[in-house]
Amino acid sequence: MEGMVAKRYAANTGKSFDEFTRLAQRIEVQLPRGSAVLEVAPGPGYFCIELAKLGPHSITGLDISHTFVELAAKKAAEVGVHVDFRQGTASQMPFGNDVFDFLASRPTAA
Repeated sequence: MEGMVAKRYAANTGKSFDEFTRLAQRIEVQLPRGSAVLEVAPGPGYFCIELAKLGPHSITGLDISHTFVELAAKKAAEVGVHVDFRQGTASQMPFGNDVFDFLASRPTAA
């Protein structure tokens, strides 16, 4: 998703923001302090951002969409958290082996 389609998706997905907050809370209590977390296809980054608010973790979001990466990075900066949002594909991830302690990926709504 790119451009206006991605922006509309981000706005619609943001309406169910509480879901991302609850998911982040459920996962964060299970993560060791300082865990490295990767979310594949974070879209507008809501889960990553909510998780970053909760603990001192190293959080990365990898999405194929340039628009989503830009939107997510802007939102993270606005709320004052650090998340490393990157553009790339799940089939050719730009990371070495054994870099992350936890992987998250959620299906998107059609």
